[in-house]
Amino acid sequence: MTTPTSPKIRSQEEISARVKALEALLIEKGIMTTEAVDRLAEIYENEVGPQLGAAVVAKAWTDPEFKARLLANATEACAELGIGGLQGEDMIVVENTADVHNVIVCTLCSCYPWPVLGLPPNWYKEPAYRSRMVREPRTVLREAFGLELPDSTEIRVWDSSSEMRYWVLPARPAGTENLDEKALAALVTRESMIGTGVVKAP
Repeated sequence: MTTPTSPKIRSQEEISARVKALEALLIEKGIMTTEAVDRLAEIYENEVGPQLGAAVVAKAWTDPEFKARLLANATEACAELGIGGLQGEDMIVVENTADVHNVIVCTLCSCYPWPVLGLPPNWYKEPAYRSRMVREPRTVLREAFGLELPDSTEIRVWDSSSEMRYWVLPARPAGTENLDEKALAALVTRESMIGTGVVKAP
């Protein structure tokens, strides 16, 4: 049985080559300009993406009242920080705890909370991930992502759709009690907000 394609399975070089080829074709055909491509990259690197979700996570770790609002209505809580928009209209946050680990998937297509996580990674959209994560999440997390969870940890898989897009509030790692929000946000990865990874202590 094959495992879902992950950064460990499909090389970054292969993905970069495919992106460059597509970019060159779009420019050659006059569909896009180099400036437009650069601007799109800038938007998703600096204005939309995982760094926004990481900021939300860091605030939830340091502000119990905000965390309660986030878990009650993620869309409204994110809007307090000026985060929202297309693909983020109906977001639901699920919290990792000492006993529960959450992971998200979209079995039908690739629904995903873009405003807080940016563009979905290639492996998130592939049929192998979408089908296997629901059936054998512990095995997929271990084999494809190197995430080994104790047998005592319950794994909950959340299936996103166009009506609701889930993402994960990861557990705050030990040893970060004295870090401010900016330093905490720097620890948070996209994978930890999907559930295919955890936040590691500095």
